[in-house]
Amino acid sequence: MNLKVTGLHLEVTPAIREFVETKLERITRHVDHVIDVAVTLSVDKLVHKAEVNVHLSGKDIHVEATDSDMYAAIDALMDKLDRQVLKHKEKQSEHRATSPQVQQEASL
Repeated sequence: MNLKVTGLHLEVTPAIREFVETKLERITRHVDHVIDVAVTLSVDKLVHKAEVNVHLSGKDIHVEATDSDMYAAIDALMDKLDRQVLKHKEKQSEHRATSPQVQQEASL
């Protein structure tokens, strides 16, 4: 997994980078095929914004979250990303679970 953490109007400290890496471990528990992750952290006046682009095999997921605190924005971002990854995983497993033979029997 390639991880890129970028800061706009913000210096990415080692503490913030480590926090993002530990939060991303939740995602890698659910899906093994994470190819690339790009995290963008930005500050605009008093609004802290965190965005992430996750490139999975067969799907790109983009999530963003804003808050008054950067760590809270990252937490909210990872919660949203976790839900999106689980949703994608469930769709893949449902798609694979239905075989053509089962679909033919259901139509009869």
